[in-house]
Parts: sequence; C-alpha cells; structure tokens
Amino acid sequence: MLSTAKAWEHELEALHQRLGELFGCPEPRQRSLAYLKGLLGTVERKNGWQVAEWIGEATPDSVQHLLERAQWDADAARDVLRELCC
Repeated sequence: MLSTAKAWEHELEALHQRLGELFGCPEPRQRSLAYLKGLLGTVERKNGWQVAEWIGEATPDSVQHLLERAQWDADAARDVLRELCC
C-alpha cells in the first residue's frame, strides 16, 4: 500500500512539474501542488474552504485566488492533460 502511495505521489509531482511551468509566478505554482494534494487527500468535501484548511491556510482566499485570478495558460494545461489520457 505504501509503495502505491509513493508511486501516486511521484506521478502527481511529475504532473505538477509539467503544469507548474504554465504559471507566471512562483506562489501560484507552489500553491497549485498543495491544492492538487488536497483534492487527492482525505478532505471530506472538496470545496475551497476545506481544501484550504487541509493545506494549512487560515482562509480560502489563496485557493480562490489560484482558481479565479492566478495567471496561467489554460490551453496549454488542457494540452498536457490531453497527452496523458489520450
């Protein structure tokens, strides 16, 4: 079980390495990895507030900023994800 979890973590970090390049600033790049881990983690409800708490944020502001206002190339992200699943 632990080896499976480590493999998933490795794959998540590899995916994030590719997607992280699409962010213009380092802060959203780092927060995006924490957000992905929150989505895959033990958070009971996957809303902005609970994911933010799970990643150690006091409020959901940083998660909301990541999802709503952070600068990133959505078309390039789509292309990366398409390569992985098609």
